[in-house]
Amino acid sequence: MPNPPFPIAASLSRHLPKSRTAVATAVTAASAPDIRAAPYRPPQLPLPTCPCNITTSPLTYPRSRSITTQTDGNLGKQSTARDTAKMSTMPAQHGHSEACCNIPPIVPSGYAAKGNYEELGGYKSYVTGPSGATKGVVTIFDIFGYYPQTLQGADIMAASGDTKYKVFIPDWFKGDPADLSWFPPDNEEKQQKLGAFFQKHPPPNIASQVPGYVKALSEKYPDIKEWAILGFCWGGKVVSLVTASPENPFKAGIEAHPAMVDPKDAEGIKIPLALLASKDENPEDVKKFEANLTGPKHVETFPDQIHGWMAARSDLNDEKVKSEYKRGYEIVLKFLSQHL
Repeated sequence: MPNPPFPIAASLSRHLPKSRTAVATAVTAASAPDIRAAPYRPPQLPLPTCPCNITTSPLTYPRSRSITTQTDGNLGKQSTARDTAKMSTMPAQHGHSEACCNIPPIVPSGYAAKGNYEELGGYKSYVTGPSGATKGVVTIFDIFGYYPQTLQGADIMAASGDTKYKVFIPDWFKGDPADLSWFPPDNEEKQQKLGAFFQKHPPPNIASQVPGYVKALSEKYPDIKEWAILGFCWGGKVVSLVTASPENPFKAGIEAHPAMVDPKDAEGIKIPLALLASKDENPEDVKKFEANLTGPKHVETFPDQIHGWMAARSDLNDEKVKSEYKRGYEIVLKFLSQHL
């Protein structure tokens, strides 16, 4: 039997701020697809109404008290006090330098990507990183596809750490990503477009294809022996589903401002996982998700950053955003150095 319809009313309060009910309206008629015929079945969890907690207000950054917190090997040296944001603690792993990365200057606009595009596993893929790399990272972009901020992040991962990674970003949308002009979905046309997009690209469908994609990568790049996965927004949900699956091919997972945070997903995740939340994720969901993780973890909230600050919606011309974008990737690299 097909999976049940999206639980609109129940999920709205958990995943969307009250001011964003228009986004929920865009997908009220959507239903989760039946994926029993897929190569494997990720956990069949009810999907919320909106894969992205989109904010439409101008970028503002509230003043807050800065504190120093002992985290996963001091991954986040400076964090911000917030009574709803919990910081994980885990000792640094031996054999890894504390100064694991040297992030190049962040390019605010006009970024020239350093990688190229290849056809891999049936998908156009952005590929960056040195030949002969023995460690690979699959990045699941947000619903807006190949944005310069996302490509710059991939290039940072490929060249900034003590260990060099080969990074791959497959185009799950086949050249047809969501358009930023659809937000806010304040008229019927935008709502229809957004609803159709979410029906066409539900995270379980993508998650079911990821292990096969990694197999294709391993055949093309046999030097790569270990894999990690990084997902942004909508892609964060894909990371949860893949890493909780018995067919999970990854040694480590990272979710940046993930959409649809569901504590039940975390129960099946046994590999090291990092979650970097924005101010727009539900704090209670993030806290419960962290509590359900049984493996090594780093969970941190960036309370003055919007959903999307490490990917397509990052305004790198804003010095605060640029600083936190850089710090986010420093945490990603440190986590990878410890667990991959």
